[in-house]
Amino acid sequence: MRANAGPKRDEVSLARLKRMRADEIRALLAGDPAEALPWVRLAADHGLPEAQNRLGRMLLDGAGAAKDEAAALGWFKTAARSGDGDAMNMVGRCCENGWGTARDLAAAADWYRRSAATDHDWGRYNYANALFDGLGVPRDREAAVALYRLAADQGHGRAMNLLARCSEEGWGTDKDPAAAAEWYRRSAETGYFRAQFNHATILMAVGRVELAGAGVAKAAEGGNAAIRGRIAGDLMGYSD
Repeated sequence: MRANAGPKRDEVSLARLKRMRADEIRALLAGDPAEALPWVRLAADHGLPEAQNRLGRMLLDGAGAAKDEAAALGWFKTAARSGDGDAMNMVGRCCENGWGTARDLAAAADWYRRSAATDHDWGRYNYANALFDGLGVPRDREAAVALYRLAADQGHGRAMNLLARCSEEGWGTDKDPAAAAEWYRRSAETGYFRAQFNHATILMAVGRVELAGAGVAKAAEGGNAAIRGRIAGDLMGYSD
């Protein structure tokens, strides 16, 4: 369904929007982009952070609306001012990647930090990455590991994989092969292809070839051509 044009029709649509339950609003805003756009704009214009964030993503991707990175960033910042952790994370991504603004790693790290402070899993993961590599902030791998752990405990598959890598290599924490294997396994179960490959290499090393092969197949299916080539090379003992 579409919101009709005109002030009076917008008032009717807004009144209907206000009567909806939270789950109904989420379903409406998350629908087909072209169909959802009038509702998303209406809700965003009237201060709903979830709609502001959704509109930002639509403008960033050119989904249901003309691609406009600067406008997308504007909506993310509007939602972020209300304390929305997801929007703060997206402002950080825009600053990190130069979407709609000049690339600014220090600003990106600060937005990720603010998102992480709301307990947002992606904010924690991205701020951990900034700390781990010293991108826009001083390098602090112990703090990065702590954030990876918090995000991993929330079910964030990529954070689980990096927590495993840190445990395997002793980056920012003590080496712990058993913990690394467990976190790779848990990450792999989320469907993250890098973890599926990492877990498969551990299985291969202990002779569980059949299970390792299944993990490699899943990793290859989820990765791109370059990743598939690397997987094949690593398993055969050479690099591509």
